[in-house]
This record gives sequence, structure tokens and C-alpha cells, in this order.
Amino acid sequence: MTTHAISDGRTGRIGSRRPAWPEIIAGGAAYAASFLVVALLLPRVADDAVAGVVGLVVSGAMGLVAFAVAVLIRIRGLSAFGVRRATARQLLVAAALGLGAYILGTMAAIIYMIVSGDAQNVQTSYQEAANAGWLSLALTLVAGSVITPLGEEAFFRGVLANALFARYRAWIAVIASAAIFAVAHGINPVLPAAFVVGVLAALLFRWSGSIWPGVVLHAVNNAAATLVSIIVATAG
Repeated sequence: MTTHAISDGRTGRIGSRRPAWPEIIAGGAAYAASFLVVALLLPRVADDAVAGVVGLVVSGAMGLVAFAVAVLIRIRGLSAFGVRRATARQLLVAAALGLGAYILGTMAAIIYMIVSGDAQNVQTSYQEAANAGWLSLALTLVAGSVITPLGEEAFFRGVLANALFARYRAWIAVIASAAIFAVAHGINPVLPAAFVVGVLAALLFRWSGSIWPGVVLHAVNNAAATLVSIIVATAG
């Protein structure tokens, strides 16, 4: 194993107080427990549009719970987890990559469906929420493009990728963290799209030392997916 420094765009290093396996294990356990609770309770929401908004909120909440557990098991400053300022240039690059991630992720999902024959739509409730009126659309955008990216980037990049970068070669950390992030979305057509987002967000974290560029990338990707679903539904 080798140790690699991560640039934070200002000081050049995050330092020696980064998360490690205890944070990964504790945060991962909290994420898994939250996932089981959600899997049991979310199907009880009868209205698809409401379920879509709730699903997006809890997907972010699961990441925030896992992040909080990872932080609290060994008290330290949030900057060790990438909660630190990013430059305007880094955020602009992230926004552009968000559009690229949506395009590449869509192509990857199409290839996955052609090769595997798995064409299930696991985001029906999200699409129902986006198309259920202006208020529902606004809630969907806030939940899917703010809460979800914040929670998922905090855990999957701020804890998982961060810890892996500190101990393994960069390409291993990028691929491993992106693969775990993708599998967390289930074995379905969303998986390859999530992998694309995971790779690009991990690279942004490696470059900036901050979770915020990944949050921006993730937000733009999710917003594009939501708005395109509306355009498709309207055109149909």
C-alpha cells in the first residue's frame, strides 16, 4: 500500500487526520441499516409522486447519517472529510462535468440495457414526482439536486474515496469507490450511470480536496435527468 496526498486547492494537503477503515466500516454499517429501514417503510407510501420526493430525500439522508457516524466515531474537524472551500474554477469545471456525466451515464445505461436485456425503470416514482405539477417538480429538484448529492457526496467521497486515496493508488481508489457507489444504487440500468458519476466525482475530490465540486457535478447530473424526463413526457 502507498500513501498519496490529496490537494485541497489551497494548502496542497488534507493532512494526516483523514478517515480510514474504522470510518468506512462504521459509516457503511450506518448506511446499510438506514437502507434497510427505508426499504421496509418507503413501499408503504401509496402515492408514486410523494414516494418519489420522499425517496430522494431519504437517499440523501442515508448518506448524511453514514457521514455523521463516520465523523463522530473519532472526533475531528470536518475539513478532514473534505468539507472545505473549493475555488470558483473547480466549481465551474464540476458543473460542466455534470452535464458530461449525464450524457456519458445515459449512453452507459443504454449499452447496459442492450447487453443485459435489463430494461427495468427503477426511477418511475422520481419521474412521477417531476411530472406531478410545479410544486412537486420544485420539491423533486430540491430533493434530487441538493439533498441527495449532499448526502451521497459527503459519505461516498468525503469518507469512502477519501480514505481509499490515502492508502491505495489513485486509480484503485477511484474505481473502487465508484463501483461501491454504483452497486449502492442496485443492479439495474442506473448502475452504469452511477459509476460514471462516481468516477468523475472521485477525480474531482482528488483534484480539489473538497466534496463541493462533487456535489455540484452530482446536482447538475440529477437536475438534467429530472428535466429531460419532463421534456420526454411532454413530447410523448
